[in-house]
Parts: sequence; C-alpha cells; structure tokens
Amino acid sequence: MIVVADTSPLNYLIRLDHPDLLHTIYGRVLVPQAVLIELKHPESPAEVRAWASAPPAWLETVQVRQVDATLAVDLGAGEREAISLAIEVQADVLLIDERLGLREAEARHIEVAGTLAVLLQASLLGYLNFPEVVKQLRRIGFRVSETMEASMLARHEQAKKAKP
Repeated sequence: MIVVADTSPLNYLIRLDHPDLLHTIYGRVLVPQAVLIELKHPESPAEVRAWASAPPAWLETVQVRQVDATLAVDLGAGEREAISLAIEVQADVLLIDERLGLREAEARHIEVAGTLAVLLQASLLGYLNFPEVVKQLRRIGFRVSETMEASMLARHEQAKKAKP
C-alpha cells in the first residue's frame, strides 16, 4: 500500500507520540519535501521539529516532479505537493486534514483519510483507546466539528460491537 501524508496528520501523530502507527498500519509512507519543511518550521512544536529533523527510515521523502497547477491557490505548499505526489505515485490513500485540501483531493478521485480516521483504524487494531486519544487531540489544539467527532465516535462504537 502506498500512502502519502500531508503535514497535519503527521504533526498530530507526532504530538500524540504515535507517528509509528502510520508504518504499522500502512507500511510505505511518502511525504513531499514541502511537508518535511513545514514540520521543521520554527513555529512547529519542538517534538515535531526534532522528529522531522531525523525522520524514521520508513518515511520516504519524495521530490514532486510537477505540482498540479489546477489546485486551489489557497492551499499551502505541503497540501499542494502532497496532492500532486498522491496523483503522481497513484497513492492508495492521501492523509490530509484541511477541508480545502480534502475537497481538492476528492475532486481528483484520490482516496483520503484524516488524522481521526488513522486513529480510529489504529484503535480498531488494538493500538490505542480511540475516545481517549480524541480527548488528547482536542487538548493539543486539533479542531474538528462536534458533528464529525460524534460521527467518528459512533463509528468506533459500532465497529467495537461488530467485532467478535
């Protein structure tokens, strides 16, 4: 499976001390250079900068050959390169949280998942407690609508009940 990650999901997983979940769940994880640059930004949390300065071997930094010129101009460099890279490598999933980026990716028929979806999957595989990690996310500044949070928590409960 080929997964491309944007900045936000990596940032939050690092801050939750769970970045290795990406490798555990997906195996191959690619990031464009712009995402690594954003993670190393001086205003990023110290633990994020440190992680990005010495990323694990499972994280592959890839130079995007051509950024999709039709992408919305309001997207940041990381989102633009992540979407373009997902197209270029025909990624199975693009990990992205920003609403505009999600819409742009979906318009290009790219399968997307956000931080909450990654954490839900990790929880269902037994790696963490989803309701607790959602609370931790909120404490570190993750923004999600109450409707989306309730929907994800309901999905978690349904999946737990369906498990034998």
